[in-house]
Amino acid sequence: MLTMTFPEKATDENMPSLNHSYICTQVMKQLLQNHEIMPLTKLTLDIENGLTPDISVYAVEEIKPDFFNDISKYHKMPVLAIEVISSSQNIQDVLEKAERMIQAGIRAVWTVEPYTRAIFVSTDKGEDIVYNQCVESEGIRVDFNKIFEKQVIKN
Repeated sequence: MLTMTFPEKATDENMPSLNHSYICTQVMKQLLQNHEIMPLTKLTLDIENGLTPDISVYAVEEIKPDFFNDISKYHKMPVLAIEVISSSQNIQDVLEKAERMIQAGIRAVWTVEPYTRAIFVSTDKGEDIVYNQCVESEGIRVDFNKIFEKQVIKN
């Protein structure tokens, strides 16, 4: 019997937007200036059936790739995970994902909401919201004002 498989149908959830991509890139540019950390994009973590933050940040010595043996779900938790909300995503779903990551042992999760320029900072001590400013967790710092300052307002 011939069995045919088709590529996974694209959904809004796996279709990040222009703003999403831009913000992730700008955050990565700032993170890569710190040589003590290793930020990785779209790394699936061994949480539940696999959770994939937009950016996972590790101490540089924690990451040792083996190009002969890949890992599909990484068991070491990052010190920081960063999620950027796309226009097609529900903010509540992304904040619940952040809570699951905190429960799994990630020390801090930043959830960036571009429309309001809000950064939800989640830790095991609770949540905080900051707007369009520098955020720091675990000695890792990103200045979101620099990211959002290029915003063009159309009249």
